[in-house]
Amino acid sequence: MQVMALTQTGRVDANSTPLELQTREIPIPQDDMVRVRVSACGVCHTELDEIEGRLETVRLPVVLGHEVVGVVDARGAHATAYAEGERVGVGWFFSSCGRCEYCRSGRENLCAEFRATGCDVDGGYAEYMLAPQSAIYRIPDAFSNEEAAPLLCAGGVGYRSLRLAAISNGQILGLTGFGASGHLVLQTARTLYPESPIFVFARSAVQQQQARELGAAWAGHTEDAPPEAIHSIIDTTPAWAPVVAALGNLRPGGRLVINAIRKQDGDKNALLELGYHTHLWNEREVKSVANITPADIADFLPVAASIPLRPEIETYPLTDANQALRDLKAGNSRGARVLVMP
Repeated sequence: MQVMALTQTGRVDANSTPLELQTREIPIPQDDMVRVRVSACGVCHTELDEIEGRLETVRLPVVLGHEVVGVVDARGAHATAYAEGERVGVGWFFSSCGRCEYCRSGRENLCAEFRATGCDVDGGYAEYMLAPQSAIYRIPDAFSNEEAAPLLCAGGVGYRSLRLAAISNGQILGLTGFGASGHLVLQTARTLYPESPIFVFARSAVQQQQARELGAAWAGHTEDAPPEAIHSIIDTTPAWAPVVAALGNLRPGGRLVINAIRKQDGDKNALLELGYHTHLWNEREVKSVANITPADIADFLPVAASIPLRPEIETYPLTDANQALRDLKAGNSRGARVLVMP
């Protein structure tokens, strides 16, 4: 089988090729493992964190990819939950210990033994991959393979972020950063909170226009002042300046939810502009999103199908994964990028 493998970390720039096309043996599932013949795999910003060395836990070499859609191709002896030929998805959650206080309370994302697809184990930038049946989800018929792929992370973790934002219908929601996750959160929020205005902060005019087309009440640059102060803001950017700006745009008692695995250091000096009275006083709070639980995806997929959510996607063949990553780093296009298998 063909895979695009990461063998060493380094910067992603206009001419870089961080992933290497390799040919490997097709894996054999054992015990409760399922082999998925991959049809499509989304390209996530977390993969830039892995490639550029911000995610220190990444196992090298590794096959990236944690927004995976395919069909069950083979099963281990104890994998009976899915039939061969069923269409399924695999997200960032791969496994946890199943025993600790976090696992017992449904917060497997905080488990010390949390393992991530495409980071701790090989993922979906490949023609085949293995996953435990506990980390697999049935894909609703409402979505094509390419549409379903970004729902497995950008959509699922966006749904978790929206729940952590804890707004009530009618309260104002802000989104800073408007890529793969942001454009799905906006559509979901408009359905779950139909009376809530949504303000979007995005660095490109293309993304601002997309936000307006999807129903944002207002869209502007990160440094622009919104029409009024906001109850909760979800940040999906890799930078620090949007965090400081977002805190300044919150109402008293407002909440900033940071949906990112890592932040880049390039603009870390922006934190020196943080003022207690301006940004933190009046019981403003910051909540981070750590990973994702199986329940997030399982709960989100039926919601997404009922809307129905329509991801905007740009597709690439598997062998063009490096180009997809370069385009993601540039950050000027709409929606999500998805690799399609041969």
